[in-house]
Amino acid sequence: MPSSSSPVLTMEFALGRASQKSPVKIYKELTPGKKVWNVHGYMAMAGNYILMMFYTCVTGWMLQYFVKTAAGEFEGADAAGVSAIFNGMLGKPVPMILFTFAVIIVCFGINSIGVQKGLERVTKYMMIALLVIMVALAINSIFLEGGAEGLKFYLVPDFGRMQEVGIGKVIVAAMTQAFFTLSLGIGSMAIFGSYLDKERSLMGEAVNVAVLDTFVAFVSGLIMFPACMAYGVDVNAGPPLIFETLPNIFNHLPMGRLWGSLFFVFMSFAALSTVLAVFENIISCTMDVTGWSRKKTCIINAFAMMVLVLPCIFGYSIWSGFHPLGGTSTVLDLEDLIVSNILLPVGTLIYVLYCTTRFGWGWDKFEAEANAGKGLKVKKWMRPYMTFVLPVMILILFIFSMIDVFV
Repeated sequence: MPSSSSPVLTMEFALGRASQKSPVKIYKELTPGKKVWNVHGYMAMAGNYILMMFYTCVTGWMLQYFVKTAAGEFEGADAAGVSAIFNGMLGKPVPMILFTFAVIIVCFGINSIGVQKGLERVTKYMMIALLVIMVALAINSIFLEGGAEGLKFYLVPDFGRMQEVGIGKVIVAAMTQAFFTLSLGIGSMAIFGSYLDKERSLMGEAVNVAVLDTFVAFVSGLIMFPACMAYGVDVNAGPPLIFETLPNIFNHLPMGRLWGSLFFVFMSFAALSTVLAVFENIISCTMDVTGWSRKKTCIINAFAMMVLVLPCIFGYSIWSGFHPLGGTSTVLDLEDLIVSNILLPVGTLIYVLYCTTRFGWGWDKFEAEANAGKGLKVKKWMRPYMTFVLPVMILILFIFSMIDVFV
């Protein structure tokens, strides 16, 4: 859904670049006399914490899978065996805690000493390598025996199934995914906007990010769905799908142990780079609110985060009987719901209203900031869409997502 995510991403970039502040101080910097908007700054800060309460756990899964793959633990395992290894990993809270705590300590440590730029340079080359491996895996999956059914499932629309589920729900799910994959609405992209100079216009940068994100998501689907059909993995497995599908692919590749190890180490770096960026957001917000030094902020937040991640970890083991949303839902599902279905759409709606109405920053200031530099510009004809159509779309998304969850 680039048509909905790109304009919002442009706005979030503009707010970050214009204010040069953390999400909690953006509104105070740009419109100091309009205090009602400041509430969302604290909502965005809370959203970053909740996001990291489960994303750091998933990053820990990536690191564990790198270790398990490099150690040859998946070799010879069929689809049921791979699933058993994954479920066994989730059911052991101590290793989960150790890997997740390692992610938290390393990332806050890096943020505290300011070596993010060096890590970013390394990560850039690793991401290129990851993309190459993903394309190769996609080609491999397409030609698997039974993979054609997965390709059909992925690419051929099933209008009967859409009507059965509800077209509205399908659209809502697609838009929710667009917002979640870019973490729009909680200031995660605003911090990147603050790093951008005035040489490039922000609409062009937003479109580039949205296109690359869509490409990665599309290639991921080409890897997953044919492989799921080929190896009998449930396509409705949700977030764990990558952990139950990919080891099956690597088990059938020449030097699969090597390729699997490389894939998961690159994925770990990709996840760690996201954690670093969001932690930087949390650090900036905390420093703005408390006035603490960077070192003190990192230490206190590291301890706080190590406590906050425990419910997500325990949700698969000692709290496995707790189903906050009914069915087989876990604590991770609840945290994901709060971020994806509430904070992100509400946050994007607030950003849109703030950038397009006279009650906030206003269209003229937003347009001037977004269009500074070379590249794709925000056009005059886009104003009615961004001012009237986009807010209604986001509001409908929020209402339908709430109905889908609670009704």
